[in-house]
Amino acid sequence: MKILIINHFPLEGSGSGVYTKNLAKELTKIGHKVKVIFPENKRVSPEDFEIRPIMFKGEGNKDFEIDFNFPCFTSHPRSNITFYQLNKTQMRKYIDIMVRVTGEEADKFKPDIIHAQHLWITPYAAQKTGIPYVVTVHGTDLKGFNQDKRYHLYALKGAQNARKVITISKQVDRETKELYKIDDERRIIIYNGYDTRLFRVKDISRREVLERFGISEIPDYLVFFAGKLAHFKGVDILLKAAKIYENQMKEEVMTLIAGNGVMYEELKELRDFLKLKKTFFLGHVNQDQLVDLYNIADVSTVPSRSEPFGLVAIEALACGTPVVATNQGGLPDFINENVGTLVEVEDDIALAEAIINELTRPDKKERRKKASEYAVKNFSWKNTVREVEKIYKKVVD
Repeated sequence: MKILIINHFPLEGSGSGVYTKNLAKELTKIGHKVKVIFPENKRVSPEDFEIRPIMFKGEGNKDFEIDFNFPCFTSHPRSNITFYQLNKTQMRKYIDIMVRVTGEEADKFKPDIIHAQHLWITPYAAQKTGIPYVVTVHGTDLKGFNQDKRYHLYALKGAQNARKVITISKQVDRETKELYKIDDERRIIIYNGYDTRLFRVKDISRREVLERFGISEIPDYLVFFAGKLAHFKGVDILLKAAKIYENQMKEEVMTLIAGNGVMYEELKELRDFLKLKKTFFLGHVNQDQLVDLYNIADVSTVPSRSEPFGLVAIEALACGTPVVATNQGGLPDFINENVGTLVEVEDDIALAEAIINELTRPDKKERRKKASEYAVKNFSWKNTVREVEKIYKKVVD
């Protein structure tokens, strides 16, 4: 089968970008021909599948097709421009190039099916080709729909003509039904998968990993966060919780925060205001570094105010790290008492207590084993791709 995948983001730096890259890799591995259209602002290396980057203006990039950086729903390590900041001219340029490139690649590649990422402009572009298409809703597109009415006609048109709409969690599924009025027969929940070859338990030295980030101290316990530094990720709540567990515990607890975003400076100021001496901001880290950080952590945290799915939680579990997360979005779909703890949103006291409990449990070794086994059994990319492939075959047949 020939599959054309379209996304609104590069293949790294965002959840849907990683989803797209992993999906394309796995589909290629099992014999399908895949081509991916995505925005970029720098030169990219070849992949196992065909690619068509749409070049946006970035730092030092003179060879661009669009004279502004690629827009996001919240932020991206390489762009802080949002869809809502685009003026009418920029919005028109964005839509036109997505439609034009999708049409050109459909004519050249001749796909059997198109898989659009996000209920936004990509499905609108897909329906223009007349080729059957499916859409994956990632959740940030729902935020966008609520925030900017200018995109409604395009998003609704794309939703109406999709053969199937894949949602990534129960909450995303409910909101998709409510916002886009998509009937139950056309919607299906398929959970995100993770790369089992990359995210796995490793025997690695905590000292060695910390030294790579210029940290010479070796704590008794290590708390970790990975994600965008945006308001909805709740990192400010984690910092307030850190103040509590640093004060309450006799042992030394270090908190590492990996990621970048619009709140980077504000969160560093909050850390300094709270006088947190053992909290370090690492900035953007690559996937290999992320695996090592998960492996040396005693607990990983997802303190989000909203989280459509929470792939970082799955990746942490795969590395044998229990997760303390908020009881909302997609997180309650898979975080249970065997592998972690759920707390209410905005509750720094409950978050601190849950973290302390995870750090001091007597069964930590067994819990780490359970976490990794649970991730492999339920959330490997093989499982996800098998379900997505079934959808493709139904639609094409």
